[in-house]
Order: sequence, then C-alpha cells, then structure tokens
Amino acid sequence: MAEFEIMPQEAAQLHGLAERVGTPFYVYDAALVRARYRALTRSLPDAGFFYSLKANPNLSLVGLLVAQGAGAEVSSRLELETAVAAGAPAERILMVGPGKAEADLERAVSLGIKAIVVESLVELDQIDRIAAKAGRCQPIALRINPNFKVSGARLNMSGRPTQFGIDETAMESALARVAALDHLRLAGLHVYMGTRILAHETIVENTRGILELAARVAQTLPEPMAFIDIGGGYGVPYYEDETPLDLAALGEAMRPLLRGFCKTHPETAIAIELGRYMVAEAGRFITSVRQVKASKGENFAVCDGGSNLHSAAAGQGFMRRNFPVSLVPHPARQSSAVEASPWSVTGPLCTPMDVIAKDVSLATPAPGDLICIHQSGAYGATASPVNFLGFGAPAEIMIDEGTATVVRERAQVQAFLDEQMPRQISMRPAVTEAALPAPFDHPALERLEAVRPLFETTGGKLAQDPDAWRDLWA
Repeated sequence: MAEFEIMPQEAAQLHGLAERVGTPFYVYDAALVRARYRALTRSLPDAGFFYSLKANPNLSLVGLLVAQGAGAEVSSRLELETAVAAGAPAERILMVGPGKAEADLERAVSLGIKAIVVESLVELDQIDRIAAKAGRCQPIALRINPNFKVSGARLNMSGRPTQFGIDETAMESALARVAALDHLRLAGLHVYMGTRILAHETIVENTRGILELAARVAQTLPEPMAFIDIGGGYGVPYYEDETPLDLAALGEAMRPLLRGFCKTHPETAIAIELGRYMVAEAGRFITSVRQVKASKGENFAVCDGGSNLHSAAAGQGFMRRNFPVSLVPHPARQSSAVEASPWSVTGPLCTPMDVIAKDVSLATPAPGDLICIHQSGAYGATASPVNFLGFGAPAEIMIDEGTATVVRERAQVQAFLDEQMPRQISMRPAVTEAALPAPFDHPALERLEAVRPLFETTGGKLAQDPDAWRDLWA
C-alpha cells in the first residue's frame, strides 16, 4: 500500500540505526504521537484524555504524551511508577484492572491518585481498609458492566459475562456499599465497551448508552460525580480491507452529545482512555533477514525477530492476517527489477507458529535486508513472550526532530542470568505482620525515580545527551 512505502532516505536511516543498535528493534516517531494527540483534542475538546499504558509503557513515550497534557491509566505497580516517573501528576492517574495487588492499592492510595477504578464489591472493602490505615479518603470510580451490548468492536469487554466491572444489576448494591464506607468517595463511573472500533457510529452509540446510564445514576446521588470515564477502544487499520476511523466525523457526532451531558451535569467531566489509537501508527518493528529459502513451493525469509517480539503480527490473540509489511533492501545491494512474489516472513524460533507475515508480496529479499512491520507502536514487545528461547527484549528507539535516541536498551545476557541466582526462603506460614511478604519491590523502580527529573526539567522532551541515558540505565 502506498501509504506504507519507505523512501530511499528513510531506508538509509533505518539501516543506519540497525548498524548502531543491532536488530531487531522498535522505532517510534515522536512527531506522529504529538500530531495524533493534537487531532484528538481538536476533535473532542470537551473531553480529557488518558493514555492507557498497557498499549506501550515505554517511559519516554509516556513522558511524551504526559507533556502534551494526557493523563495516565495504569494497571500495575510498574505502570503506576512509570507514569509518576514520566511526570504524570497523581490527580491525572487512574488505576484499573481486576484483582489488583494489595501493595499496588496501598501505593495508589499513598499517592492520592485521581481514582481507583473498582471492579468488584469485594474490592470496595479492600480499598476502604487500606485508605483507613493510611488515614485517607480515597476517590474511586465504579466500573459498570452494562446491560446493553456493543456491536462493531473487534474485542467486546462489556455487556456480557466478564471478569471486568460490576454488573449493572448489582449497581444499586455497590452504590449503597460505597455510601456506607467512611474512607471511600465516589468520584465517578467507568464503562469500557470494547476495542479496535473503526466505525465512528459505533463509538457514538456506545457513548450515548454510557451517558444515559451515568445520568440515571446521577439522579440517585446526593452530590455530583467528578467524572465519567466513557472508555475508548478507538481502532487503527491493520489489514487491507480495513479503513481508518473517521476522526472528523466522530468529532462532529460526539461534540453535541458530550456538550449536552456537560450542560445538564456541569460539575462532571468526561474522560476518554486510549492506548492503541495514540501510539500504534507511530511505531514500526524492524527485523533483519538472516536467510532465505524455499520449501515445497513456498518462499521463506527467516529473520532475527519474530513472534517472540511481535506476537500481534503473528496473529496470537487474533485471526492470522498480515500487518502492513515493507522490504528495506540493504544499500550495498543492487535493487533488481524482479517482480514481487509471495514470501512468508518468519522469526528464529523453533515453532511453526513463528510467522509474522504469510504470503506477502515482496521483491526477493536477501540476507542483510530489513523487514519493516508497520502499525506496531502498540501491543508490541511488552505484549509478547520476549524471553521465549532466551532471545530477550529488543531495543526501542525514539526519533524526535531528526534526533534518534535509544529509549530502551536490548536485553543483556548477564541481567537475564542475575535474575535467576538461587536464594533460600522459608516454607513456614507467615503468622505475624512482620513475617508478611515485603511490599512490591524491583530494581527498576529506583531507576524510574531517578529518571523522573529528566521529564520534569525538559517538559517531557527526550534528553539529547546519549551518554546521560547510557549512564542512567547502565
């Protein structure tokens, strides 16, 4: 497809990056991330946006979006600490997810984040106990699994039996329980219907249903809610028969809907959480061809990175279809005028499932060429089994205003071995508070805290001194 054509200058830059950091790697375009965020705020000026770190928790990427004004939606302690290190103020952080760890909730309460999104009645009592111990009143939002269903989502997450949220039929009990607890304050509601939605009409109808539900709840409350999180799920096109979400049409239809709600509920803000839509199109996965071969009439390009680093491209969790793929010939190789033919692109794993492109039309590749998988900024390395067969995580690079910066080093062998050093522990049950497991700790947290001043002092822009980054993460 023409929109994914790689021009000669860009091809030379990709090979230059490959020579300096090695393949495979992910590369992100900061300008595209900024442009996407600005387009969202122009189309939907009545909403506040929260970046879902689950899509891509890279610290520099999060810092870039926080600097644009995005809040952070997190689902774990490391995501929470990443958001804090990237400069997200506590009052702009939401924590979501079923089965949250006790230590994660304790940290969220201690920070005083905007809201913990509650997924069950049991969790209400858990957070109240933690907040009481901390001497705080913690804002919470109830995640509701509504009675209505969504159509047009590639993955439905509400309107059916699910581990997420509290069924609408139990909402009255949940509201009564919140009112009875002294250390919780109902700040809002949260509804997330589904993901990868490309039809703007579907998003509008989902939003209409959510706002009608919120209005009904508001009538039963003694005071206004601070916000309604209407989810997100905006999709990007991966496959040839998919068309991009029409953001302009979405804005035209959504603005009167949101403004109508805000007019009748002036103290209640609208929150939209997006991950994939903010970063997917700004990222590419680059892997190098090691060998080419033919087997029983089928051509294969065997590369140094595969489904272990990009499971989405391999179709894991989705139907096996091809992402947009480009061949980037090595500059030293004379490009021939041979017609394109079908090629399957594989990784180095010992499994026939390691196919990241099947029968794609490519000019004949050769060892040293690069394969580029487009639309790869979301659910890439961190959503893949990077340690399978011991290959480890790839490097990640950010390009910003003509400067390339390594924003995650590739996995190192010694670090992989260090994590497996044996240590003896007791098997006796912990019977006293002193014997309970220590709060969640991880060496990366100290580094996250150390990097936070970089974002605070540079307004979220990447540090331009590569040595500073190398020393920090060494």
